[in-house]
Amino acid sequence: MIRVAGVQHDIVWEDRDANFGRLASQITAAAHAGARLIALTEMFSTGFSLDAERIAEPAGGPSSRFLVEQARLHHVWICGSIAERDPGADKPYNRLVLAAPDGSLHHYEKIHPFTYAGEQEHYAAGSDFLTVTVDDVSVSLFVCYDLRFADEFWALAERTDLYVVVANWPESRRLHWQVLLRARAIENQAYVLGVNRVGEGGRLTYVGDSAVIDPTGEVLASASRTETLVLADVDPETVRATRKRFPFLPDRRS
Repeated sequence: MIRVAGVQHDIVWEDRDANFGRLASQITAAAHAGARLIALTEMFSTGFSLDAERIAEPAGGPSSRFLVEQARLHHVWICGSIAERDPGADKPYNRLVLAAPDGSLHHYEKIHPFTYAGEQEHYAAGSDFLTVTVDDVSVSLFVCYDLRFADEFWALAERTDLYVVVANWPESRRLHWQVLLRARAIENQAYVLGVNRVGEGGRLTYVGDSAVIDPTGEVLASASRTETLVLADVDPETVRATRKRFPFLPDRRS
């Protein structure tokens, strides 16, 4: 069993240093509350900006280094997405970076750029999933718009105890966010941690609605509109017990 924390935070638009300063104390609070896995939001250091040429960092740039420093300082796992460009690449990725307590990095590139906003014109799509064992919990990680694509979550269900979804999901579609988080938990019989920003950015309003949901769809922790933490304990034995009691996953057809 581990305690997980979602940091529901505002973002100073395209100002990395200001966001690092704001987030450090919130990460410290999450670590002091016993969290072993701490999730920040999508593009946590800049906001969801489509000005990729201006904000994209080299792989392992300042935002990744911030995650590594915080992970080492508090001896926790910590993740958030970053606009990062690989050497020689035409476009950067919207990349979720997960830093381990020893400073090592794992990454997942957002598979589904948000075409409704033109994200695909500025950021490349990823193709590979990421599942990492955090202590004794198997964690699969996604970014924002990926939440709408159930088949991606289904593909990982049998090896996943907890899904983490980091987002900048606007208030205008908040009901979709809330319902889809619960749907992904129920249909895959796994925990879901959804972490969304609050505040104003890029002419949009964000109200958070971050949540931790258990394998039956019960909301264990939630928050809206203000900067805060959502905290809950995640137990892989609960996942196994739920799937044993309700053996729905084997009835899926590929």
